Amino acid sequence: MEHTQTPDGSTAPGDDGPTSVGGNRLVGSDRVLAVLKELARYPDGVGLEELTRVVASPKPTVHRALGALRRAGLADQDARGHYVLGNEFLRMAFAHHEARPEQVRLRPVLEALARRFGETAHYAVLDGREVVYRAKVDPPTGAVRLTSTIGGRNPAHTTAVGKLLLARRLATVEEVEAWIGGSPLERRTARSLCTAAALHHDLSVTRERGYGIDDQENEAGVNCLALPVYPTSPTVPAGAVSVSALAYRTPPAVLVDALDEMRVLLGRLGVPHS
Repeated sequence: MEHTQTPDGSTAPGDDGPTSVGGNRLVGSDRVLAVLKELARYPDGVGLEELTRVVASPKPTVHRALGALRRAGLADQDARGHYVLGNEFLRMAFAHHEARPEQVRLRPVLEALARRFGETAHYAVLDGREVVYRAKVDPPTGAVRLTSTIGGRNPAHTTAVGKLLLARRLATVEEVEAWIGGSPLERRTARSLCTAAALHHDLSVTRERGYGIDDQENEAGVNCLALPVYPTSPTVPAGAVSVSALAYRTPPAVLVDALDEMRVLLGRLGVPHS
């Protein structure tokens, strides 16, 4: 029988039972990846007991996965004995992120938008029912902490970038209903659009005007205007660039009035071309 070392240095029979994340049974390398994914949720570190509880797996299994991650440089332990992402993982993640062609090309645009409006600029892409933030630039002064983070996600139907990109894919109310499926739309604020009819109407308007608006639908007190960008394809937007603004100082009407200026800052990245 295989034995594995436990945290106190003793040995215990190897555990071949499933790690469980979200009710899914995981085996082999999937276990290690599940532990790595959960570890990334704790930037300040997490103890073995807590991590074991979160992944719903025996302690020897989690400890063995952490050992494999540490040997690869993907996990480490801090002075408290808590587990954190390793330096090698961070090196790979940031090197990959910074090297992506669209990030490199869009970074100056985001910086210009953040300076111009004194608000936060984002670049995001659509991933199923959510948007993923690929880049974020805060203004030099006056920044207020938003919920968005690079690599973070928000519901597509509550965000300007998400609705803008969905408008290209969901042309009819039937397509919207199929996209919603059996999972109800999350209500992030009192203004969130949570029915197929309301979302379809908004997507139709968005498609016609060519930009997306989030009027405090994702985060109370924050509105957003998004425009499509074409950094990797001449005809299909890779994602959208947005300005997320505090509603009391930069209401939606101010952003709409500045549309032409925003498009000038985007340049060729903001228009389809042959």
